[in-house]
Amino acid sequence: MFFDWETFDDFDINEQRQPVGDDEEYDYHYEDEMDEEDVEEEETKQVLVGICAMSKKSQSKPMKEILSRLNEFEYIRTIVLDESIILESPVKDWPIVDCLISFHSKGFPLNKAIEYANFREPFVINDLHMQYDIQDRRKVYKTIEDSGIELPRYAVLDRDSSDPDEGVLIESEDSIEVNGVVFNKPFVEKPISAEDHNIYIYYPSSAGGGSQRLFRKIGSRSSVYSQESQVRKTGSYIYEEFMPTDGTDVKVYTVGPDYAHAEARKSPALDGKVERDKDGKEVRYPVMLSNAEKLIARKVCLAFKQTVCGFDLLRANGKSYVCDVNGFSFVKNSMKYYDDAAKLLGNMILRILAPQLHIPWSIPFQLDDPPIMPTTFGKMMELRCVVGVIRHGDRTPKQKMKMEVKHPKFFKVFENYGGFKDNQHHVKLKQPKQLQEILDVARYLLSEIDQNHDPEIEENRSKLEQLKSVLEMYGHFSGINRKVQLKYQPKGRPRRSSSEEDLPREPSLLCIVKWGGELTPRGRIQAEEMGRLFRCMYPGGQGEYSGNQGLGFLRLHSTFRHDLKIYASDEGRVQMTAAAFAKGLLALEGELTPILVQMVKSANTNGLLDNDCDSSKFQNMVKQKIHDLMQLDHDFSEEDEKKLNPMKAPSIMNAMNFVKNPVKACDQIQNYIKKLNNLIKERRNESHLQDSHLYYGETWDLMQRRWSKLEKDFSLKNGKYDITKIPDIYDCIKYDLQHNQHFLQFSDAHDFYTHAKAMADIVIPQEYGTNVYEKLTIGLGTCTPLLKKIKADLLSIITDAESVDAETGESVNRLNPQYSYGVSSPGRHVRTRLYFTSESHIHSLLNVIRLGGLFDESKDEQWKRAMDYISVISELNYLTQIVIMLYEDQTKDPKSDDRFHVELHFSPGVVCCLNQKNLPKGPGFRTQTGSRSTQTKIHYYYIIIFPIQHIILVSLCANK
Repeated sequence: MFFDWETFDDFDINEQRQPVGDDEEYDYHYEDEMDEEDVEEEETKQVLVGICAMSKKSQSKPMKEILSRLNEFEYIRTIVLDESIILESPVKDWPIVDCLISFHSKGFPLNKAIEYANFREPFVINDLHMQYDIQDRRKVYKTIEDSGIELPRYAVLDRDSSDPDEGVLIESEDSIEVNGVVFNKPFVEKPISAEDHNIYIYYPSSAGGGSQRLFRKIGSRSSVYSQESQVRKTGSYIYEEFMPTDGTDVKVYTVGPDYAHAEARKSPALDGKVERDKDGKEVRYPVMLSNAEKLIARKVCLAFKQTVCGFDLLRANGKSYVCDVNGFSFVKNSMKYYDDAAKLLGNMILRILAPQLHIPWSIPFQLDDPPIMPTTFGKMMELRCVVGVIRHGDRTPKQKMKMEVKHPKFFKVFENYGGFKDNQHHVKLKQPKQLQEILDVARYLLSEIDQNHDPEIEENRSKLEQLKSVLEMYGHFSGINRKVQLKYQPKGRPRRSSSEEDLPREPSLLCIVKWGGELTPRGRIQAEEMGRLFRCMYPGGQGEYSGNQGLGFLRLHSTFRHDLKIYASDEGRVQMTAAAFAKGLLALEGELTPILVQMVKSANTNGLLDNDCDSSKFQNMVKQKIHDLMQLDHDFSEEDEKKLNPMKAPSIMNAMNFVKNPVKACDQIQNYIKKLNNLIKERRNESHLQDSHLYYGETWDLMQRRWSKLEKDFSLKNGKYDITKIPDIYDCIKYDLQHNQHFLQFSDAHDFYTHAKAMADIVIPQEYGTNVYEKLTIGLGTCTPLLKKIKADLLSIITDAESVDAETGESVNRLNPQYSYGVSSPGRHVRTRLYFTSESHIHSLLNVIRLGGLFDESKDEQWKRAMDYISVISELNYLTQIVIMLYEDQTKDPKSDDRFHVELHFSPGVVCCLNQKNLPKGPGFRTQTGSRSTQTKIHYYYIIIFPIQHIILVSLCANK
């Protein structure tokens, strides 16, 4: 049900070869009289696929990779025609093939290939006659225009035409007029012949004039700048408007009208320097095509009758323009593309020729088949929408330091970045240049202390050293991993005692340094791993995700049928998690930065992941209540349990039973912190460890300061403990045990971890509310925008809202009926929306789902089992996932509750290496999607919570 090639007249598929022996009586007699040798020959019959191209193309790595995969088909055998045969032998002596893959390049006798195709009548993959048109840019542009595809405004200057009106050019300093059409500089000049790659771009005098001259890559150059500003005076050209892109060209590669792979490279017009990786290959970046661009790919493939076709897209002014069609071309260095191309071509060839050649081949699942897959209750339904809300990955501990500074050099930086403008009296410094200036000041002041022993600076020496150490981490500034705030204090820092009131009060700056909280290398690996695993949620992806499993999703995404958007809050760790996940999900290569820029949308631009201010105030009140309730110097009583755990959550009850006396537990934790601090001091002074850095570039000095600050902040001056520091303490001990244990060798480390975790299991979930009212108030204040967005995502599928995109309000590009003939359910998409966020949104969303009145636990056994499972989960760890899957049964009445089926899946994320054995087992679903990697100590599985009618879930979102 994929390539319904028999309906595509454009591909000349109706002109098929006649079946062998079309006389019924003869066929019957032949089958009756077949001997054993004939039967064996019939059973081993294969489709012979001939490759007819110049050696440089037929012997290229991409062609070899794809042919090796084609030969893995049981009923396909490939043969590559030798270049000498193609050039020298008459076509009657060429090998006889059933299918012909033939394409033009320099020196290729296209006329002979056409002669052969007419003589032998094989199934031709790429139309040969159209390959003449592809060599002429005038015909290419005309075909693009006739197909309704956007292209830059252009005019043809044909100096060889007999029509005098086709060759009129008037040139001025900053513009030209071609046959009455005016082009202001910058504009592009392209030779009529597509084989001539000497394309010039002319610049206006205001930008310095001259021209950029593009050519086929020579070494590491693809263009050079020239001072010449006048256009060429001989030859015929196309002149077109210059399109302002972001400095990249998008290369699109089709394999049939329903599949398109895309990647970007630095535009040769930029500086002419070809970016190459360490292996000398041109650097290309992953690109996610929009639905409109996938439709363009389909149109190009059909209009030029080229099954395998490459073309160039320019993204400019909010639109996508086709500026070149190259014909037959393969992607370089993409194993996923080679797999896809071979499978698509092999299935296409067998679909057409297997019946004709009496080959017993069964048609596999195809890309335009509806995405049917099993639901949790066993019924096969069509997947329509996947919504995932995912916590960020493993991060470094978040840290902060404050210090008062008075030196003029700090005031100079403050003034330079607008600290005194508009009465704002504070600046935030994040850019590398800004951070470097602060580092230079810190280094200068420390050198002054060493040389002059300035007492005014001396008192800040310790914090200046910490400031220097933080800014020197990693050896460079990149990403959002450190920031400095300077706040103006006109009367200096607030006085701490009455004795200080009489002291002179001079203006000063409060310097606040924040660092940490960034995605770790392990976090990136885990997020990428989870992205690969996530493919298994889609048709063709069930089972193991290694090997070929999960490719069903990748092929789906390469068609116009998959509508994917990825959102992330503006925190660096969340954005990088989303980028790493996308890399694994889409089998991308290269660095995360270009993936982040091109594929991850900022969710905070429209308030999607913002917190309600009133909700934050209410949550602070709840935190204060928890703080007060945990100041008990006796074993928890039943009354205490009712106050702290009114909902009787087993995970919290287990933790309270372990803790017993919260004050004594805090005493124990404080003792562990002191022991650890003493150990860090010892390790820091050991000579063989002095030059050793801890995980992710942290120094021994920074680790000591991290734990010393916790020791100081946890114990309050009134003799009580600051319970709000419990999450930070647990965060740090978990981090060090997972990443730095080989350095610390702390004998009490696991006991420390166990006590800290037990306290955290009480404090962290209850900070989002202790009872139903508090949990819903905080939850709805935190995630109402997200709930509304999820509602819109699902409703757009349920109501079949074809014209408007849920989050942008823009028209959704559905497949034009003109191009959908032969494609089943052409207007249907699988919509995927992924939201990457922080712990607060995960807790809040889960609380709203649990307590929003979806089901009555006393009346619904399945819901009760699901809630019981969630209630024993003690921690929503890194990469926790809440996933909603919407299915549709096309056989049911559109108004029936049975038409749609919604599943909610949940995973508590990464399993900490210290408590894998304690993970509770849920109801279970898609168990084969589980994975445990010894390198990343990661374990994922999805839990079916409930199947419900869509009306219930939508009413939940609508009522809150």
